[in-house]
Order: sequence, then C-alpha cells, then structure tokens
Amino acid sequence: MKHPFKYEIIYSSRKTLAIQITPNGSVKVRAPKRCPKSTIECFLNEKESWILKHVNKAMQNPPVMKNLLSVQERNRYIKIARDIFTQKTAYYASILNVTYGRITIREQKTRWGSCSSEGNLNFNWRLIFAPEEVLDYIVVHELAHRREMNHSQAFYAIVKSILPDYKKSQKWLRDNGRSLWTVV
Repeated sequence: MKHPFKYEIIYSSRKTLAIQITPNGSVKVRAPKRCPKSTIECFLNEKESWILKHVNKAMQNPPVMKNLLSVQERNRYIKIARDIFTQKTAYYASILNVTYGRITIREQKTRWGSCSSEGNLNFNWRLIFAPEEVLDYIVVHELAHRREMNHSQAFYAIVKSILPDYKKSQKWLRDNGRSLWTVV
C-alpha cells in the first residue's frame, strides 16, 4: 500500500513495532528482525493519522541549527561580555550606591544573570547580542538585589528608579530571549 509519507524501517532485536518521527519530520519504523512487511504496512495504516499529525507538526517547527563555536570564538565573546558587564556594573553600582563582589561570565541555560548573597554577580555572555537597554536592565536588576534580595515591589521600585521603562526589556527577553541561543 502507498502511504502519503516516506519511511525507513530499522530492524533490531526488539519485540514490538514502534514509530519515530524525527525533528525534521522523517518517519522511522522500528521493527523486530523477522517482522513481515505486511505486518508493518497494517501497523502504518492504523497509525496513519497520528503519523501525519506529527510529521506536519515537525515540518511547521523545524529544528534550530546551532552553529558550534570554536573555543577561540567562544572565549572572544566571553571577553567582550566581561568588558561590557564590568563597565556597566561599575557605572550602575555608583548610581545605586551599592557594592558588589566578583563578576563572572557564564553560559547559563535558564538565567540571564544572578546575584549571590555575598554580592557576586553572574551574567550570561549571550546577552551581548541583545539590545543595549536589555543589558542595562539585567545589570540594574542584579545590582538592585544588593538592596533587596527578592523580587518584591520594593525591589522593582529600585529598578524603576533607574530604568523607568524596564518592563520593555523584560518583554523583549520574554519574546526574544530564546533567539539569543541561536545567534551563535
């Protein structure tokens, strides 16, 4: 029988049939070693609507290809980030009249920045590809923790006193932040 999709059969020592839809939308059928082609065809007929649904979903959301950076490129970006965040932190710390410890540049998976109770600051190097006002917001946000170690109204009042439009940067991060992971 002809199906509206192409598929590859992968035989192995498994006991059951299974269908895999890859991120790029190709169909793989995993089958026991001596499974007859007619059994595989019946299985595909039964699962055809499920297969088409997931193939279409994969085609609408193609996987993002990340460029792998060389160690030299990554180190260069980290150095640029260190220079930017060192300057911005010193500038905004003097305005907020707060002190801070060391500045560390990282590649955190879930955070753009953080501030420890000792005042050590961490910044994600990928932020250097964000708009300038977003970098300012992250620095002010982390330094505001030197006065309020929480996200209370008092904390956001400190942020707002320095950056009245800080919510635009929050929105940018919410809407576009994931794209920074695909820049490089």
